[in-house]
Amino acid sequence: MPPTRKGAATRRRIVEGAAREIREAGVFALRLEDVMARTATSKSQLFHYFPGGKDDLLLAVARLEAARVLDDQQPELGALTSPQAWWRWRDKVLARYRAQGVSCPLHVALSQLGTATGAGRAVAAELLAQWQRRLAAGIRHLQRDGENIAAGLDADPDAGLDADREAAALLAGIQGGVLILMTTGSADHLEAALDSGLARLGLAP
Repeated sequence: MPPTRKGAATRRRIVEGAAREIREAGVFALRLEDVMARTATSKSQLFHYFPGGKDDLLLAVARLEAARVLDDQQPELGALTSPQAWWRWRDKVLARYRAQGVSCPLHVALSQLGTATGAGRAVAAELLAQWQRRLAAGIRHLQRDGENIAAGLDADPDAGLDADREAAALLAGIQGGVLILMTTGSADHLEAALDSGLARLGLAP
């Protein structure tokens, strides 16, 4: 039976409270007692929504943070219909990760979950799949509308670039740049990956 509106709100409050705890103190310092105190919930309430305890809660936090990755790129990510829109999206992605710096709540939650049960892997895979689909849709829009005059982007999908493959390459570059940012604190590689990816699509700034 689906949760009531009040139940759904309580569950979301617990997840958001846990996410804030992780952002402030780190995942290794996360204690269920602290989450309960922050969210004004009882132990019975917490285990009602998260029977597996901390692991179930971490999985919910990972899903929340994965959704935020995409939400933070809107409305640009859902409207990649012109060269200008692509560059606005690029600027938003770069600003998001520069503001985030070396701490990535999603990475922290996923690394703690591990891949023993495949739960963390499934969350990451779904995030990347959704992200890639939206990038590919933007590339196809350019191909259909002829906005791009680069030789590689042709209105005939058999003659031009493979939208799915190009989206995958762009996403791989972004993820590599984010990993380097988390390691070194520098967003230079992320910026280069974004700029190179858009240049390959013939999108001049």
